[in-house]
Amino acid sequence: MAILPSKRARGANARLHVGFESAYGAPPASGYRRLPFVSHQLGATQGWIESDLLGQGRAPFDPTRDVVVNDGNLVVPVDTRAIGFWLRLLLGAPATTGSGGTFTHVFTSGAATLPSASAEVALPEVPQFTTNYGLRANTIQIGMQRSGLLNATLAMIGKGETNPIEASSAGTLVEYEQIERFAQASGSIAEGVDTLGGIASAQFTYSNGLDKVETIQPDGEIEDVDPGMPSFTGSLVLRNLTGALQDSSRDGTPRAIDFGWVRGPHSLKFSAPRVFLPRVKLPVEGPAGLQQTVEFVASSDEGVVMTATLINDVESYA
Repeated sequence: MAILPSKRARGANARLHVGFESAYGAPPASGYRRLPFVSHQLGATQGWIESDLLGQGRAPFDPTRDVVVNDGNLVVPVDTRAIGFWLRLLLGAPATTGSGGTFTHVFTSGAATLPSASAEVALPEVPQFTTNYGLRANTIQIGMQRSGLLNATLAMIGKGETNPIEASSAGTLVEYEQIERFAQASGSIAEGVDTLGGIASAQFTYSNGLDKVETIQPDGEIEDVDPGMPSFTGSLVLRNLTGALQDSSRDGTPRAIDFGWVRGPHSLKFSAPRVFLPRVKLPVEGPAGLQQTVEFVASSDEGVVMTATLINDVESYA
């Protein structure tokens, strides 16, 4: 008997095509973009509930289908252009100004409604194409350090996923001109015009606090995902034992802190207007330099807990 050759997919050739939905959970017929990504854990799962019947002997009865769950992380590069697409999904459409090839996009937290998207995962070797629909972005997490690749981890909540087909349903794809990543080495943490020194590393997370609408549905999927209370939290590893951050941790004064990167004429900045730093210990654990790990939390200023400002050559993310 002949052994049929297997069809194997490789991550190097995987593609991600994403388009905004005009109605929640309805994949658009066009308008998809091919976007760079580092890894993804998208895809619907549906388990089985073990039978609890008794009185019919020791043999188990068939299990029952459980609900559909499509939650997973998507890791994307923090670049000069495509990151604006993900910021729109996370925060809504930006306020855009500019002309002559330089545009400033300001994404603001706290939007009453948030967009949803469909993401087609393409594995051309098989070929296999599946579309995750009803995706909303719950959180974004970014870590800062002296060197390395700069990525953002998006926690996504989806409604469902289509069965695999052998051809793409994304239509004509749009791509951004180039993939130009921001570098960890170009990062800075500032208060106003002053760059804060003595910070060894940092990490921040913005959350939409999304709430699944888990109503009874014949397809076992969620009905929708509603925005909750946004939050901005993170941590700083401090090597400088004096300065504004240490003073703030002692007297409880909130600070306006910016986390950002620059690449040529392009830049990205996350701004939190009211960051509260707790008072923490200063442990001595060896002969090396001393450092403190400070977990911060932010509150809102006039309803805004965080803004993201992206300056690049993309005319619109609407």
